[in-house]
Amino acid sequence: MELTNYGVWTTQRALGSEERLGEAARVAERLGFGAIWLGGSPRLPQTRALLEASERIVVATGIVNVWQYEPALLAREYAQLSAEFPGRLLLGLGIGHPEATSAYERPLAKMRAFLDGLSGAPEPVPREAMCLAALGPRMLDLAAARTLGAHPYFTPVAHTRFARGRLGPGPLVAPELAVVLDSDRERARATARRYAHAYLRLRNYRSNLLRHGFDEGDVAGDGSDRLLDAVVPQGDAAALADAVRQHLDAGADHVCVQTVGVSGVPEREWGELAGALLG
Repeated sequence: MELTNYGVWTTQRALGSEERLGEAARVAERLGFGAIWLGGSPRLPQTRALLEASERIVVATGIVNVWQYEPALLAREYAQLSAEFPGRLLLGLGIGHPEATSAYERPLAKMRAFLDGLSGAPEPVPREAMCLAALGPRMLDLAAARTLGAHPYFTPVAHTRFARGRLGPGPLVAPELAVVLDSDRERARATARRYAHAYLRLRNYRSNLLRHGFDEGDVAGDGSDRLLDAVVPQGDAAALADAVRQHLDAGADHVCVQTVGVSGVPEREWGELAGALLG
């Protein structure tokens, strides 16, 4: 499975409809991205539309929420899709957030048990076909021990550097990076602030930012300018390409870029980023 250095990250909600999933995969593949990540806690069969519409691009989930699935069912769905599209489906798994899951408790134990269920299924999911949405050190360790590696979300470059140092040279580090492609500084920052609003109210993300260079003032409200510029960079394609490469320089293997503030398939935005990143 070859992710390459660059991918794109989107959701069915951002695209506007299930019918646009295939179009998004075709556009991403044509532009030269190595992977398209489907977020928004998808059900695995949703990836079929992306796989059928494309030929080579890796389709990854970012992430399947383990509170919303039974391992046996997920393993069955993975086995069927991977048989039809060998080497093209990466199963990103995540624990979600206590604010969104009433049953949320002992997240590390829950993830271990879920992975046990996947590996013990009649058709086990291979270790190299999975990654974990890991932020803290123990979840990063679990990602390295039981899967291909880690898919952090809403993180600064400092976290990518930390993750690489924690995991060593082998495991995958594939952060998501939200960006605003807009040269109007004031308007772009307002877009970034609207996007960050919900995430700064989630304890897991807020705590992670406090561990990696930010203080309570930065995470208060809709975020300080300093935090927004680090976690949701804004600017033209060249500036955003530089922000992406900073994660690679810090140890990322693959960065999946999410263009925020855009509705539908962001063909223009992805195209400009591909031009700046891939030449």
